[in-house]
Amino acid sequence: MNRFLSTLGLCRRAGKLAYGFDEVCSQMKKGSAYGVFTASDLSEKTFKEVRFFCEKHTVPLIKTDVTMNEISAVLTAKTGIIAILDKGLFDSLSNLYKNTDNIDLKGNC
Repeated sequence: MNRFLSTLGLCRRAGKLAYGFDEVCSQMKKGSAYGVFTASDLSEKTFKEVRFFCEKHTVPLIKTDVTMNEISAVLTAKTGIIAILDKGLFDSLSNLYKNTDNIDLKGNC
């Protein structure tokens, strides 16, 4: 299992994770989401909608290289959208993607 998925499992066990479009958007509205990650195989339409909400609420958005099936193996729920609700855990996860072009810490991707 890669480091991203391992840390994602840690976030889930710590209760610092929201997943699914509606829940992630709700956490962004509350100001609880420190960052959002999407699966590599998320539909383009859904990605655009998530990007819109991230821009609106100034939440960083990162498109990962993991698939929804890989995420579902860790979370036991099929999803392609994940919000991290802890700054330290988000920093750990985002550092795995800091050298890629798919991150914008202003909420734009």
